[in-house]
Amino acid sequence: MASKSTTVPTKKSATVKSDSKAAAKPTASPRGLAINIGISDKDRAAIAQGLSHLLADTYTLYLTTHNFHWNVTGPMFNTLHTMFMGQYTELWNAADPIAERIRALGHPAPGSYAAFGKLSSLPDAPATPPKALEMVRILVEGHEAVARTARGMLDLVDDADDEPTTDLLTQRLTVHEQTAWMLRSLLEE
Repeated sequence: MASKSTTVPTKKSATVKSDSKAAAKPTASPRGLAINIGISDKDRAAIAQGLSHLLADTYTLYLTTHNFHWNVTGPMFNTLHTMFMGQYTELWNAADPIAERIRALGHPAPGSYAAFGKLSSLPDAPATPPKALEMVRILVEGHEAVARTARGMLDLVDDADDEPTTDLLTQRLTVHEQTAWMLRSLLEE
């Protein structure tokens, strides 16, 4: 039987047409509970996978930034030590909303070093701490990479009408692009 378009009242306007994916029959989660939030199973899985990559990138960048906070030396020590603390704190606080969005979509969030190592687009922190300005350069590249990961998901979440994930990605893009700019400014002569 063909799916019909239905009209759903909203607070913003009198009516909005919903498509067949929003009206699709709910499917059971791994624990047997149905999930029917208006995003198809396929889209929820793809979005959760993308968010898993974003979470891995975020956590990897967090670890690198915290490492650099501990190990920075030189004439810019105080400035960079303090700056890196603010940055790793922001990254730490960002991980939870990403993981919780994955869970809200009905999928498990990755949470091990092994999983993050497989999912992240960022390299691990260098084994030997680099000089201060090399740390800054590495962090610029890291924030730009995380921004690319987030931006790469925008078409998918837009097509799925997943506004909460769009909002999350927009917030992350704002932070990563601004942080990359600020760090990049330290490298200018």
